[in-house]
Amino acid sequence: MDDKLEKLKLENYKPLREIVFEHIREAILTGKLKPGQRLMEVQLAEQLGVSRTPVRETIRKLELEGLVVMIPRKGAYVADVSLKDIIEVLEIRSALEGLAASLAADRMSDEDIEKLEIISYQFKDSLEKQNLQQIIEKDVEFHDLIFQSTNNQKLIQMNNSLREQVHRFRITYISDFDTSKDLLKEHKHIVEAIINRDSESAMKYAMHHIENAQNFIIERFRKKNKV
Repeated sequence: MDDKLEKLKLENYKPLREIVFEHIREAILTGKLKPGQRLMEVQLAEQLGVSRTPVRETIRKLELEGLVVMIPRKGAYVADVSLKDIIEVLEIRSALEGLAASLAADRMSDEDIEKLEIISYQFKDSLEKQNLQQIIEKDVEFHDLIFQSTNNQKLIQMNNSLREQVHRFRITYISDFDTSKDLLKEHKHIVEAIINRDSESAMKYAMHHIENAQNFIIERFRKKNKV
């Protein structure tokens, strides 16, 4: 494999299989293990300094999440991402985000609105420092709080089912710091609409936010793959 994984730093409070799973999963989501790359149990186990068993279990779990595909007589590969996949996932996410923001404008508590404003400030601070890991964490917190505040468990579950696929696209979009001003402006509009209890505007701004990300990611994909 082109990109070797670092040897694991074991944490006493976590089972080994969980540490291996999180490490390999993160390597896929961040692009260290690239789409189409073969995952060989022996090599991964050697690189991480573990036995093959937790690596094998991890590959099976990642297949269930859709991040790994098993090809008969060939083995396991990091799942590729097609233009169709991107469009389908982000179209669904746009609709879910719009509905969530609309419901949040009606249902979010004053306490959670304060939390949303704090997260927005932390997101802005992370962007200014160009701290990619923190930017991603705060973006996830921002959107998760909006979904949680809807108190609609079915909607929350639907969002969670797309989480891993969305995360791959989120990294592509957020890692381009030229988009930072747009991201800040879009988050600000969503927060203001929720504060004003304007469900219609909240839906509009949330959907616009995801559609902008979709357009950027599709353009980046087409350039990279010459589609």
